[in-house]
Amino acid sequence: MATKNVRSIEEQVEDWCKAQLRSIKYYTKTESINSEIEEALRKAPSKSGGEGANYPDIKCFLETSDMRRIPVMIEVKGRKGDLIKCDKNGDICNLNKDKEPHYGNIAKYAVNGAVHYAHAILNNTESYKEVVAIGVNGYDTSIGRIYEMGVYYVSKENLFVPKKVGEYTDLSFLLPEYVNGFIKDIDKLFLTDSEIELKKIELEDDIERRLKVINQKMHDEDYGQKIDVGQRVQLITGLVMAGLGVPGKVSPLSVSDLRGDQGEKNNDGQVIMNKISDYLSEKQLPRQKIEMIEEVLRVVFIHSKLQEPKDGESALHTIYADVRQNIIPFLTGELHNIDFTGRLFNVLNEWVDVPDGAKNDVVLTPRYITELMARLCGVNMDSYVWDFATGSAGFLISSMHQMIADAKQKISSPEELNRKITHIKMYQLLGIEKLADIYMLAVLNMILMKDGSSNIIHGDSLTEFEGNYEQGEYNGKPFPANVFLLNPPYSKSGKGFVFVHRALSMMHHGGMAAVLIMENAGSGNGLPYTREILKNNTLVASIHMSDIFLWKSQCANGYLCI
Repeated sequence: MATKNVRSIEEQVEDWCKAQLRSIKYYTKTESINSEIEEALRKAPSKSGGEGANYPDIKCFLETSDMRRIPVMIEVKGRKGDLIKCDKNGDICNLNKDKEPHYGNIAKYAVNGAVHYAHAILNNTESYKEVVAIGVNGYDTSIGRIYEMGVYYVSKENLFVPKKVGEYTDLSFLLPEYVNGFIKDIDKLFLTDSEIELKKIELEDDIERRLKVINQKMHDEDYGQKIDVGQRVQLITGLVMAGLGVPGKVSPLSVSDLRGDQGEKNNDGQVIMNKISDYLSEKQLPRQKIEMIEEVLRVVFIHSKLQEPKDGESALHTIYADVRQNIIPFLTGELHNIDFTGRLFNVLNEWVDVPDGAKNDVVLTPRYITELMARLCGVNMDSYVWDFATGSAGFLISSMHQMIADAKQKISSPEELNRKITHIKMYQLLGIEKLADIYMLAVLNMILMKDGSSNIIHGDSLTEFEGNYEQGEYNGKPFPANVFLLNPPYSKSGKGFVFVHRALSMMHHGGMAAVLIMENAGSGNGLPYTREILKNNTLVASIHMSDIFLWKSQCANGYLCI
């Protein structure tokens, strides 16, 4: 007899689960565990991908003596073969080959459904950073009833990757007398470095794909009108700021907030600008920087026609609904360390108007290269790092991660560590970017890294920067740089070596620099700057690189000089 024709015993399996949990408080599919979790389950797409709410069969909390409360979502099935669906690597298969939700698997298999609920909670709540997802299945055989289960731990720290906890034959590990042992088991579940890197790349690839879809819609007038190329970066940047909110201070912009009103102070563009202003103020950016950002963003949100409603809905409403669903989830919680603006940088050829002579200058340096260069320069918690053509701030982000990781290893006092991390973000990183669109990306990148105070300067590092802080209590004082990282604009004098010469002349003795150069820059095209640089600096190494830019730059097959 085909399995699909066998009567499901799901109700009996659910009763079996509930009988084991009688000594603790649990909630059935129709009961509310709490308002925040229920709202999160309501917001997320249903198991079948529709707009209906999600209803886990059983819900409860793991509670420890130190007030740690972990939601537990249990999904029950009642046919042989309905426990779990994994991919060829043994991972929970909740995404199809296009990285879209595989609702067929989510609806059919117990573990897949439970993991779906876990992701809904992690994506749509502020209070919860970890969830236990349990799938339970049962079926009858000629020798009796078989029960099977899969127990997985899903957390923001592990980048939402479900980690199997162990093998279990019943639910007794959820009971108070056994919960501490179970907690110890889940606290051992960390992603390996290779798993983290693979997950980051997967997330970054996914977000770039989604950004390209949105960009195409802007081009094809899918939002009711064609969006000018020069407006697209500011538009997405502003919508992301409005959609993030600040926990406890500024609520994220809701799609329903954009009602298509036409008043000067309540049209959709002004509503968005109000959210952006509140967001930037709570990030404690210098007033001058806030005013500059607002001035740039008003062009697209206030002085364009995107806020004008057609059939009751503005283009801003339509675009934001797309951004809210497809982009914002990547930028919340612990996912801030993915390279969002770097991937946005990857579509700059379509999104940003760059003068023809500088086309080769606007190229993303891959994250693995920025991290390598920071390591080669020995970046640590006491480094002062600057970049004279900062782009989307990739070098500064990689340096900041390395500096903070070093501080966490060396500082045992939580209070002292917090002070050091704040100092790193506020005073030990500095970048200069000339192009306004790219500058906006750099500012957004640093904000997404939970840092609104870093020294990102809008200006020409060759003519408008004198080597000083330009904000905060050190405003006007020299930035004590001892690490210089650069992917220079190759259209500039000496194939970009003019930037290297200027930066090194301002640095303290004993500092380190790593610079990406064109293959022919070191064989005469870098003169006269290369000659002057070597009078006072030592070339430690020249590393021949493969095509790290995928033929998007003339620096492909160039060199990394240290």
